[in-house]
Amino acid sequence: MLGTRREVLPRRPGHGEHILRGSRKFRILPFLGPAFIAAIAYIDPGNFATNIAGGSKFGYTLVWVIVASNLMAMLIQTLSAKLGIATGKNLPEVCRESFSRRTSILLWVQAEVIAMATDLAEFLGAALGFNLLFGIGLFPAAILTAIAAFLILGLQRFGFRPLEATIAVMVGVIGLCYVIELFYAHPPLLTVAKHAVLPQFQGTESVLLAVGILGATVMPHVIYLHSSLTQSRIVPDTEQEAKRLLRYTRIDVIIAMTVAGLINMAMLVMAASTFFEKGLRDVGSIESAHKTLQPLLGSAAASLFAIALIASGLSSSAVGTLAGQVVMQGFIKRQIPIWVRRIVTMAPAFVAIGLGADPSRTLVISQVVLSFGIPFALVPLVLFTSRGSLMGVLVNHRLTVVAASAVAAVIICLNVFLLGQTLPG
Repeated sequence: MLGTRREVLPRRPGHGEHILRGSRKFRILPFLGPAFIAAIAYIDPGNFATNIAGGSKFGYTLVWVIVASNLMAMLIQTLSAKLGIATGKNLPEVCRESFSRRTSILLWVQAEVIAMATDLAEFLGAALGFNLLFGIGLFPAAILTAIAAFLILGLQRFGFRPLEATIAVMVGVIGLCYVIELFYAHPPLLTVAKHAVLPQFQGTESVLLAVGILGATVMPHVIYLHSSLTQSRIVPDTEQEAKRLLRYTRIDVIIAMTVAGLINMAMLVMAASTFFEKGLRDVGSIESAHKTLQPLLGSAAASLFAIALIASGLSSSAVGTLAGQVVMQGFIKRQIPIWVRRIVTMAPAFVAIGLGADPSRTLVISQVVLSFGIPFALVPLVLFTSRGSLMGVLVNHRLTVVAASAVAAVIICLNVFLLGQTLPG
């Protein structure tokens, strides 16, 4: 038996049901998309800030953090997608139905704070990209970002496929920019491979950046969002169809998260090979990285960097707004017009710009805030996907429960350690 389902959104037939119902031909294309929307949050401007800071200050030391974070992300996003497939509900809805009203409200409040921290990083990053590419002021760049973000969100009117395609194209743009930049940088691949499997830190600041990278990679808001993207996109009617859909979903997650992980690694490696190895270890901000790239690698590399930042900020900002809608609807059964949410979540970025806050430092701190929000989404996700009465044949295997519990424990312990290291006294 599948878990108890209910329709939350209208069903959209014709996007893969015929493949689930007996076709033996392997055609993955109709099932690709949800994981790519989730993946864009894993390569947002917060990743630019944390990866540049990590690469320029500590070289290739923290490459392993990106590898570990990406493996965690694959597991977590698969669980989130599986919850939507099995129950027809998203994670906030299941939380509301399983927990007390007070607990649901508290979870909603912290999720909204996380959503604001997310959008602060994404919106500010896109504005910074326009600022660097065109040389305009940060405030006009923020207005340009707002207009572009509204246009992307407007694609929802034409269904989910145009939005998914737009997000996938932007992921491709970011990836292409970094492939070209790595060609300019010539990183030592053997050294990169060594640090990809060798866990180590270099003091408290490296732990701070590691937690920031983790927060920028394992994003709590897309843990909520992915379950919503799969809850009624393609609805299985039998246990066999559900298992087959989950197999396709895993492929979607693996492809999307692998692309996102490689882009993240390219960010840090580019910073390490371009700045750290040349003794420029104070290049901890996006602005200084862009400024320094031009004399080191040429104006083309600097422009590619800015273009990638714009694509990252715009697409991830749109995804963050969608996640905010899911959070509110799920936890408290309320909805506001998406343009109202977009305006509200833009406000902190405009305030930060108006106060003259350091954009890159603000981005790094926002990622640490995100990391502290991960357990509030991850722990309920592991609990729910381990319930046979809820998940049916898609319930977690024992090994999955152990792995997911270990991931949650590692994240919580890292956050507690970071808190103990950074609080006065």
